[in-house]
Amino acid sequence: MRKSVIERNTKETKINLTLNLDGKGESKIDTGCGFFDHMLTLFAKHGRFDLDVKCDGDKEVDFHHSVEDVGICLGKAFVQALGEKKGINRYGSTILPMDEALILTAVDLSGRSFYVQDLNIPASKVGDFDTELVEEFLQAFTRNAECNLHVKQISGSNTHHIIEGTFKSLARSLRLAVAIDPDFKDEVPSTKGVL
Repeated sequence: MRKSVIERNTKETKINLTLNLDGKGESKIDTGCGFFDHMLTLFAKHGRFDLDVKCDGDKEVDFHHSVEDVGICLGKAFVQALGEKKGINRYGSTILPMDEALILTAVDLSGRSFYVQDLNIPASKVGDFDTELVEEFLQAFTRNAECNLHVKQISGSNTHHIIEGTFKSLARSLRLAVAIDPDFKDEVPSTKGVL
């Protein structure tokens, strides 16, 4: 089983995160931010990843450090769990509808970090979550997962739907990318021989 455990302790956050790439979509999430907890819960469910996250952050300031640092930890967890990346599909993409919103995500677990975002999020907040933190989370995840990620909003006007569609689409793209192709289970999917 491809599992990882990440701990991060700074003056701003204390995070414990466990990830099982070959799970059933079970999760236990506590970041102190209800909306972010909801996004991580559905990320686990739609990716079929078992994910536990406990984050004690400086939420008296805001949720910026908590969201960014969870993104850092989640990215590191994917790298650790994937190891040499033998047999993985490497690529995954999903176009996901969420009511009026339609979100495209495409990921390449290339070992190279590059993030492209094309989202038009109309509201600045959902509950107590600052919507600009979507980009902070995805940037942090991409850098630390050492992957190439494109996120594009094809349609959508409801902020909650756009963000939820993004997390669900990303989860399903990652599920495809980390899946093992039995025909290539002992090969790294690159002409370089490493990812």
